[in-house]
Amino acid sequence: MLNIALFGPPGAGKGTQSEYLLKRYNLFYISTGDLLRKEIAKGSEIGNEAKDIIAHGGLVSDEIIVQIIEKSIKENPGYNGFLFDGFPRTYIQAYILDGLMLKLNTSLNCLISIEVPAEESVKRLINRGITSGRTDDNELVIRTRLNEYYEKTIPVIEFYKKKGILCSVDGSKEISEVQEEIAKIVQNELSKSLLNIVLFGYPGSGRSSQGIALAKEFNLEFISSGELLAKEINENTKLGKKILELYEKGQLAPQNYGQLFPDEIVVQLIEKKFQRLNNAKGFIFKGFPRTLVQSYILDGILRKHPSSITQVIEIEVPILELIRRLELRNSTEHKMPYDASMSTIIKRLQDHETRTVSIIQKYSEIHGSTKINGVGTFEEVNRRIANVIEHGFKKIR
Repeated sequence: MLNIALFGPPGAGKGTQSEYLLKRYNLFYISTGDLLRKEIAKGSEIGNEAKDIIAHGGLVSDEIIVQIIEKSIKENPGYNGFLFDGFPRTYIQAYILDGLMLKLNTSLNCLISIEVPAEESVKRLINRGITSGRTDDNELVIRTRLNEYYEKTIPVIEFYKKKGILCSVDGSKEISEVQEEIAKIVQNELSKSLLNIVLFGYPGSGRSSQGIALAKEFNLEFISSGELLAKEINENTKLGKKILELYEKGQLAPQNYGQLFPDEIVVQLIEKKFQRLNNAKGFIFKGFPRTLVQSYILDGILRKHPSSITQVIEIEVPILELIRRLELRNSTEHKMPYDASMSTIIKRLQDHETRTVSIIQKYSEIHGSTKINGVGTFEEVNRRIANVIEHGFKKIR
């Protein structure tokens, strides 16, 4: 996800550059003033509360502002990220935005400050007043607005400068040159982005075979919790021995192999895999997360890098076809102990539905999810998923 805050004094050309960023990178525009007006016009509960405060001459609180921003972000998951214009305005709001981004499992990539000398701003706005007829574009009002901007903005800019995500652009140049500088900043941020895909699907949907093939095609790393567990056991590592101990103590049953291992074990495996793959372009996750708790764990692991979920893909196959596939697999060399009977197959399908529905709902609300028809030849299904992944690459690059 690409999240940008755009700063600039009056007359810096912020509106023009905002239009470019929104269109070029498919971002959702967040202006607190615009959002407030929309909520008031809709007559929503938050809008009515804000309207009442304004009607009595008060200032809308940060609590209301952050609710409106969070609501807007959650209601627009189809965008590649968000462009914040005019927010945060204060040092306190900078902390609020950090907290909100953390809650939504993302972060602010950069603050782009379009810098223009004060006298240049005055000159531009006076000229705009002559051509537009705007009464507020006179020198006294302009200088008052500029002083207010710098007074409020300097602490916020210092806040992000200390975080290392402040990027300054010379706004006194031609529009095209400023645009080019901004594009370089954004492309640099995008180059840091990992493509992280969570592949969902019932047992028998072909997640493993498709995930392995797609990881190879797109130069991503395939992470399967079941395969990581098996590797530790086969290599007789310290963690592998711990897993075998759980079997021996009866705390895990062979038929549940790779299904319900304690979170602390699975997390160690995932983190170990990440440490070995510092230069990875991204990951395809299969078999993790399996629970809602594990989805939050994965969000936390990715934030350490820093990164987040890019795409959620669900392979859909009718239940009867899943049963047919799993029964067929049981008569091949690829059979699994948990496919030994119809009762265990049905239980696995039921368990998957019970655990996975809440995870998909969570990811759909935040990131959106794409359903893929999993019926057809391997190549046909592969192409359907590949097309979605290719689109994802374009979005983050």
